[in-house]
Amino acid sequence: MRIEELTAFHLRIPLRKTIKHASHTRKSNDTLVVRCRLDNGVVGWGEGLPRPYVTGETIGSALATFRATNLRDVLGEPVADLPEAVERCRHFSLETDGGSGDERDGFGNSVRCALEIALLDAAARTDGVPLSAVTELVPETMGLRHSVDEVYYSGVVTSMNAFREYIRAWKLRLNKFKQVKVKVGVEGVNDARSLKRLRGVLGDEVDVRIDANEAWTCEEIPDRMRPLEPFGISSLEQPVPHEAVDGLAEVRKSTSVPIMLDESLCSEADAHRAVERGLCDLFNVRLSKCGGFVSSLRIAAIAHRAGLGFQLGCQVGETGILTAAGRHFATSVAGIRFLEGSFDRYLVREALTEEDLTFGYRGRGHAIRKPGLGVTIDEEAVRRTTVEQVCWTEPSTSPGRREESRRITP
Repeated sequence: MRIEELTAFHLRIPLRKTIKHASHTRKSNDTLVVRCRLDNGVVGWGEGLPRPYVTGETIGSALATFRATNLRDVLGEPVADLPEAVERCRHFSLETDGGSGDERDGFGNSVRCALEIALLDAAARTDGVPLSAVTELVPETMGLRHSVDEVYYSGVVTSMNAFREYIRAWKLRLNKFKQVKVKVGVEGVNDARSLKRLRGVLGDEVDVRIDANEAWTCEEIPDRMRPLEPFGISSLEQPVPHEAVDGLAEVRKSTSVPIMLDESLCSEADAHRAVERGLCDLFNVRLSKCGGFVSSLRIAAIAHRAGLGFQLGCQVGETGILTAAGRHFATSVAGIRFLEGSFDRYLVREALTEEDLTFGYRGRGHAIRKPGLGVTIDEEAVRRTTVEQVCWTEPSTSPGRREESRRITP
């Protein structure tokens, strides 16, 4: 099978509510979606969410990366089956001129993720196997492979007023969520008061972790954490900006709460550096910021080999494409400490899939056993939300070419 066409779409996905945390406030998402059409007629879809405060990417830089990359050299050769497609994904590189310029190797990850998942979706559909089969094809996952029929997602409490926070806590309790993440570090919010209010509703049995989204300094952490520790915090996620992350090695000696890296964990280079320098206790692995399904598997394996924990996180406003990919990851990888995502109908107005993948009671999500991503894309929803698209084709008799069209959403 050969890739006949790759189309990158800039979609503007409206959210059902404003999401606020210490790093950003958003009411909509600029999302990158890639459609991969094979010469056998099979179509696969992928998604990436560029975030300037995570990997340094914007939707503009993501489309520029897609345009600049010689996709014929990268993906133009035919692949025989899904194992060969996985091997191709392990090694292809992107043209990322204009990136962050640092050693982290994360710029372009949203593009890589969208391209990779689209190719793997198409290849898995052709082979008649679910995307979760990829986990068994990555050598590093030996010892992490398993298969379950259902998984359970965490609830999340973002920054909101006291009344709405109280109502959210009761919804989580009545739906029997066992894990809850609370956003902290937002200016003007008393975190200790919020956690006391939440614990009063949730009780002591619910696992509560917090995410500061780079809001603090290393010097502040002991004083910031002291009033929060009585509420039984299971982990503290990304308390400082990436530029200050090396200081966490010393901070870990002064707090009993395990530290998780997120914005400072975007690549295998980041993962190895974190292990070597003793910067954290857990990784937050997210498909888009980590460069796709295969690289996320390899990062989870690094954590496992180092004796660290890891969670599968998500990015605000993922559509059903990334939700499905995350579900395949979650149901095929053992040892995931916390699981985030699957907020679809609660958060996005255009989920893009005909299937509803929103978590259910207790946060339950069922394994997807159909071939590929196992979902049907609502192409009319794609058209409604398209801002710009870039198409690369690979004719059999001439070099690959790009065609561009633009439509601005009302």
